[in-house]
Amino acid sequence: MSRRMGLVVVLLICGNGLLHAQGVQSQPQTQAQPPAASQPQAQTQGQPLNLQQAEQIALQNHPQIQAAANLASAAQAQITQSKSAYYPLVYGSATGSYAENDTRIGAGGLNSPRVFDRYGNGLTVNQLVTDFGRTHELVKSSTEHAKAQEQNVVATREDILLQVDQAYYGVLRAQAVLIVAQQTVNSRLLVSDQVTELEKNKIKSGLDVSFANVDLAQAQLLLIQAQNDLQASFAQLSAALGYPDQMLFRLAEENLPGAPPTDVVMLIQQALRDRPELAGQRLTVQSAQSYATAERDLWFPTVTAEGVAGLVPVIAAGGLAPTTLPAPRYAAAGFNVNIPLFNGHEFGALRAEANYQARAQNEYLRDLQDRIARDVRTAWLNANSGYQRLSVTQQLLNQANDALDLAQSRYKLGLSSIIELSQAQLNQTQALIAQTTAKYDYEAQISALNFQLGALR
Repeated sequence: MSRRMGLVVVLLICGNGLLHAQGVQSQPQTQAQPPAASQPQAQTQGQPLNLQQAEQIALQNHPQIQAAANLASAAQAQITQSKSAYYPLVYGSATGSYAENDTRIGAGGLNSPRVFDRYGNGLTVNQLVTDFGRTHELVKSSTEHAKAQEQNVVATREDILLQVDQAYYGVLRAQAVLIVAQQTVNSRLLVSDQVTELEKNKIKSGLDVSFANVDLAQAQLLLIQAQNDLQASFAQLSAALGYPDQMLFRLAEENLPGAPPTDVVMLIQQALRDRPELAGQRLTVQSAQSYATAERDLWFPTVTAEGVAGLVPVIAAGGLAPTTLPAPRYAAAGFNVNIPLFNGHEFGALRAEANYQARAQNEYLRDLQDRIARDVRTAWLNANSGYQRLSVTQQLLNQANDALDLAQSRYKLGLSSIIELSQAQLNQTQALIAQTTAKYDYEAQISALNFQLGALR
């Protein structure tokens, strides 16, 4: 009997030491990032990378930015197309004909019907004198459209930078959760082994072993999910950087931002001033209005000047009397005025279409302003909530640690069941995850707020 009591005392002492070791191992540091010694393997492999380097890689490599830049260059080419009407149109011609028996055209033409054997070449110059402002409005519309495309490049850059920041912090968050999951599996495996030994010596029941094994299985499921989330986060980061394949990186920690600004009205005004999407939409409205004016100007006359000059070095001997064409060269100049009278209401329909398009773009502008104000307010609220979570999750973790210490002591003394200990362990794991992820969530929310303000450049 004394040997059995001695064995019980030894097991209780060992159990105290094991549970104490489990409690100490699960105690986090006051920082959201766990100590470097417990970093997962994925964090110690791959290319070292900080946030600024990641952003630079994305700006140089992401296909969406390259596509937006190409569209901006295409819009610049449209300006040259519109300005081409200001310059003369010059083209050369070479004409030859063979006529059967000095024939004449009987139908299908209003010009001189006589056809004879000849060959000639020359130049024709056509210069627009005025179209009463239509070309000017078309150039203006193209210019505003090109400026809008340049703002679209800026907006695309900001969108990619936001994706990079979110993916970067997502990887750090997944790595931190993986560390918590690994620690949880180790600690619950320790408890399971201890309770199993106590059950073998008839000190604890099989129910306690079952609960301990259930807790261990839950921790293993958490670890599997954390490993999967980390790989998915690396995939998102690789895509945000413009890489077709998944890459592994050793990410550097970023300094925790300060508290968000307190004046949301000022933030909304800043966003309405600086957001590139809004600047681009304003330019799009101006472009549509200029185009509508150009379509109105279709009704105005068009005045052009034209000049021709050339040589007719070859004429059949019997085809034309020499007195008709005394010299082989020719030259002429004149002007032409085209006044639209009726074209089946086409010009009126084109003007109406352009006016409605301009009105639609103006309504899109109002809608974008409303959405930006809403998004800024939402991002500001999320940032404030994330900042408050930093201190609350730390308090939650401290309370969960205290509750776990008390539950361990009660369980060792036989004053509570394994259920109370399991619940305390679960609460501590949840508190660890909440406290660990709060830092990265807040950093991502500040990045989202800067994006909404147009300050993520």
